[in-house]
Amino acid sequence: MAAALMTSALTTTPSQAAAASQIVVDLAAPTGAPRYGATGFLYGLGDEGIPNETMLAALKPQVTAQKAPDGLQHPNGDALKIAPMFKRAGGRDIQIYMQDVYKQWPYENLGIDDYLAKVDTMTRKVVADPYRASYVYVPFNEPDQIWYGGNLTAFLNDYRTVHRKIRSIDPGARIAGPNFAGYRSADLRAFLRFARDNNVLPDVMTWHELGDDFFTSWNEHYADYRSIESSLGVSPRPITINEYGRFSGDLGVPGNLVQFVAKFENSKVDGCLAYWTTAGGLNDLVTRNNQATGGWWLYKWYGELTGTTVAVTPPAPGGSLQALAAFDQGKRQARVIFGGNNPASGSYDANLAVKGIPAALGGTVQATVWGVDSTGLNPSPGPYRISATNHTVSGGQITIPLTGLKGTSAYHVVVTPAKDVSPSASRYEAEYAALSGAARITYGAAASYVEGGGVTFVVTAPSDGYYNLGLRLSGGPARLRLNGSDLTEVTGASGWNTVTTKVFLTAGVNRLEVQGASVDYADVAATTGTITAYQAESAANTLGGAARVASNSAASGGSYVGYVGAGAANTLRFNDVTAPRAGLYRMVVTYANGELGEGSDNYNSNIVDRYADISVNGGAARRHYFRNTLGWSNYRTTVVDVTLAAGANTITFGNASAGYAPDLDLIQIAAPLG
Repeated sequence: MAAALMTSALTTTPSQAAAASQIVVDLAAPTGAPRYGATGFLYGLGDEGIPNETMLAALKPQVTAQKAPDGLQHPNGDALKIAPMFKRAGGRDIQIYMQDVYKQWPYENLGIDDYLAKVDTMTRKVVADPYRASYVYVPFNEPDQIWYGGNLTAFLNDYRTVHRKIRSIDPGARIAGPNFAGYRSADLRAFLRFARDNNVLPDVMTWHELGDDFFTSWNEHYADYRSIESSLGVSPRPITINEYGRFSGDLGVPGNLVQFVAKFENSKVDGCLAYWTTAGGLNDLVTRNNQATGGWWLYKWYGELTGTTVAVTPPAPGGSLQALAAFDQGKRQARVIFGGNNPASGSYDANLAVKGIPAALGGTVQATVWGVDSTGLNPSPGPYRISATNHTVSGGQITIPLTGLKGTSAYHVVVTPAKDVSPSASRYEAEYAALSGAARITYGAAASYVEGGGVTFVVTAPSDGYYNLGLRLSGGPARLRLNGSDLTEVTGASGWNTVTTKVFLTAGVNRLEVQGASVDYADVAATTGTITAYQAESAANTLGGAARVASNSAASGGSYVGYVGAGAANTLRFNDVTAPRAGLYRMVVTYANGELGEGSDNYNSNIVDRYADISVNGGAARRHYFRNTLGWSNYRTTVVDVTLAAGANTITFGNASAGYAPDLDLIQIAAPLG
């Protein structure tokens, strides 16, 4: 795990006051393969590319819950439309909130016959979809509050009717239920008994955890539900808490979210962050355009757990300080994620005891500690390294005393064989990165490195632009990939040397993958390069149809071009976009999009992610969605790859549908390599 240039008041100390909390991690007590189940989202995905695949794939997403096909509840988040991106990013299941076919919240109650007709239409669309096997039908959402409040019998009968309807069209359907708004022990027992007796048992058990009682009572909820199954002779169902997190105070806050992550992973259940704000931002893990909040980095750490999870004993099962951990024998590496003592201000102390340390790690181990702070909806600079200290193993155990922990922050500890304790805190070390193929780690006193496979560094850039990527390599040639696409080849020497490549990075998170050489570390530093800007309102451009120039003092030149789209004739063509040579270029588009669409009149902002069909030199157009900027004077950037010819080119923005493209301020053209 790499660290950004940032400092913290948190320190390690040789001794710790008795009042410190204690977390115990037992590496000798495996609890199974990591499930990564907490990495799920309700309406976390908006449209293709929102958020982008890089933001999503780095988290190892498992479950997303999305809108019914062509549903009216919200303008975006259609399950069938986001499926290709979610599956490319490695996602597992896509839950379909079928009642979101209705426009209003609470849902209009037009009778079961009306709903059955809609279920018929939706199910047939799913059956015809190429990702059919990945979908899970959720026929009712919070039925204890919507349509059936106080009338469990009516709900049970309608659940049976809808379940049978779905199965009659899709015999292999996976169906979830009951999806109560909270944990309801007696009603769950009644539901399971009825479902068992009527042969309509859900394939996935779902309910919501949206209240304070989660923090104190999750373990009791989970144990009680499993006991209900057992007492009724029902085989254990996979569980998805497909809405978790309180209305305020949890989303995007690492110290609160780690409590959910720890408890769900330790129970091996899935969970989806609740949809309290806007769609398409991974439920406040992503802000602006594909920039990470502090919460995103917590889930990135979570996705990097490998090997087997191991037993963790927090200070109290229902307390706010929680942890999860994993041990990878092949990597000779243990990882612990913890946090959540939950004071809004001030700090707390903790002792992290790691026991069961195998002899393979050596008699002395290094513990490296990182933290990540809450940034609200502002971009996070990324994790900061707190310390890297060697500890003598005694009786298979070490204790890491920590002081000054922040309640809203999360922390990450990696334990490895001992090595140099003073590497640069701003450096991305290969042994902490995600590994692929036959990659293996060699630990050394002066340096540790990875050989024999792929290394993927996740780095954060404060702005779009050029950065010097310094890779310390041995051997090669090595293939360098950026955000899932081939970039270039770089070559080390027979020994170690640093190869520097100037690359264009997008603002926010980028994935840099190195394959084919031994890798020690990566350094990333901002630099300069040739970026050519073209203002949308320039007289050199061609406006078609209703497209026109308008004023906005927030735009870079005080003007922008609007009314592009809503018809094939309404276009903006940038002329004389010059490229020194033919090839792939990054096009940074600065735009504004404040459109709000129709949908339910509730607490969510029904944002619209406008799109443009972009054509180069009159060729086939490619569609690109532009995340809503939450205001017409909020100009943001997004990066679109375009293939240009040497010399002058034209780039045309249009939208032949009834919808508009965003307001366009300017484009900037940059080569992928400086």
